[in-house]
Amino acid sequence: MLETKNQLTEQEHFWKGEFGDEYISRNEGLKLLASKTYYFSSILKNTSKINSCIEFGSNIGLNLDALRTLYPYQEHYGVEINKKACDILQTKIGKENTSNCSILDFHQVKKWDLVLVKGVLIHLNPESLNDVYEKIYNCSNKYILISEYYNPTPVSINYRGHKNKLFKRDFAGEILDTFDDLELHSYGFGYHRDLNFPQDDENWFLLEKKNDDKLL
Repeated sequence: MLETKNQLTEQEHFWKGEFGDEYISRNEGLKLLASKTYYFSSILKNTSKINSCIEFGSNIGLNLDALRTLYPYQEHYGVEINKKACDILQTKIGKENTSNCSILDFHQVKKWDLVLVKGVLIHLNPESLNDVYEKIYNCSNKYILISEYYNPTPVSINYRGHKNKLFKRDFAGEILDTFDDLELHSYGFGYHRDLNFPQDDENWFLLEKKNDDKLL
């Protein structure tokens, strides 16, 4: 599914183009898949009934590949702005289960048990975050997993020589403050010095909707 409605931000143009194409080669490999599988198994070990998942910013689907290892029959959907990455993603989960568009342009078709956002919010224009938070919240039946670089206050950091392309802040805290029926289920940190399954120094936060009567 190809959707384009809103004018893309500077950051969205960045990831849609050549830099996003180059990122694909840095986002593959069996060792990385093993680390991601361990990462998600540790985070989701105390959850229940995660039969479906949507990932915003899926790239070629390595996170979804890891989840497939843990949940062989889990239904997956991916939203990815980069066309080259989305084409690869479609070969894994089907064209009907992907949207090649900005998160802000994604048209919600249903709700999923888990909404996954990993290493994506840090690259979005901060002015668009409230709209993105609402999109994330509305797509979740029960769980929201945020895995990003954390900072207690917003800060901009150069990213591979580029300015205004990486922003650290308390994304999960802002989401919790925005939606009253969300609670913090668990949280943790993935360290790059892990001897067996090195991570990307991301803080993860698993959020859960409290009121079951709101689930569809």
